[in-house]
Amino acid sequence: MKKLLLSLAVLTSFAAGYAQKKLVLYYSETGTTKTVAQELQKQLNADIECIECVEPYSGKFQETIQRGQREMNSGQMPAIKPLKSIINDYDVIFLGYPIWFGTYANPIATLVKEKQFEGKTIVPFCTFGSGGLNTSTDALKKALPNAIIKKGYGVRTARVAAAAKEIDRFLKENGYKEGKVDPLPDFSAQQPVNEEDKAVFDEACSSYQFPLGTPQTVGKRQTAHSTDYQFIVKSRGMNGEDATSTIFVTVGKEQGAKPEFTEVVR
Repeated sequence: MKKLLLSLAVLTSFAAGYAQKKLVLYYSETGTTKTVAQELQKQLNADIECIECVEPYSGKFQETIQRGQREMNSGQMPAIKPLKSIINDYDVIFLGYPIWFGTYANPIATLVKEKQFEGKTIVPFCTFGSGGLNTSTDALKKALPNAIIKKGYGVRTARVAAAAKEIDRFLKENGYKEGKVDPLPDFSAQQPVNEEDKAVFDEACSSYQFPLGTPQTVGKRQTAHSTDYQFIVKSRGMNGEDATSTIFVTVGKEQGAKPEFTEVVR
């Protein structure tokens, strides 16, 4: 009886999640985050709005870095245009952004300063070169203490073509979209990296523009579509001291599939 009641409670909770009014609210400079936002909007049948800066960024990498650093050093974040959407009209807000300097892009800093999203459920989503979902989610929790910050979704810019399939799983797993997915298995216990594992890591990571470190141990799992790796990696932090990170790599089971690193968690 208890199991039946628990199952009914879960189903009721998911059904309520489907019925909630949702907004996809995002900032995108180069169009990558926009691509993810539009896929979310499509799969959710939600409303959507792009956050716009009064003085837009150039879209050029180095110029954005320089301007972003000036803003962060001065504490003067970019002005943004008023939103057309009325936040109070929505139950769940999917909040999207590229990762800058390890956290959400500066226009989002302006947004969360101007609007507290009190009582709203916020689902972060982001695009990045290597990682930043975990750090940006933690930053949102601190910036919006009166909002409910849920587990988010992130994808590397280099893998944005995989977003549609991953978003479908993410939305179903977390009760935002009808449908079922098989749960992913846990990674195995960490074991010392062997030559074969090291070759997978190198093929996935060696072309990245910055050094990612040396893998020490690895856990693995098999899914219906891929072999996934969870590498524990030693590297140097920005301060020059020894650092440890976790790097996730996936290899599809289709013929000719190559290893891809999906995220770095620092």
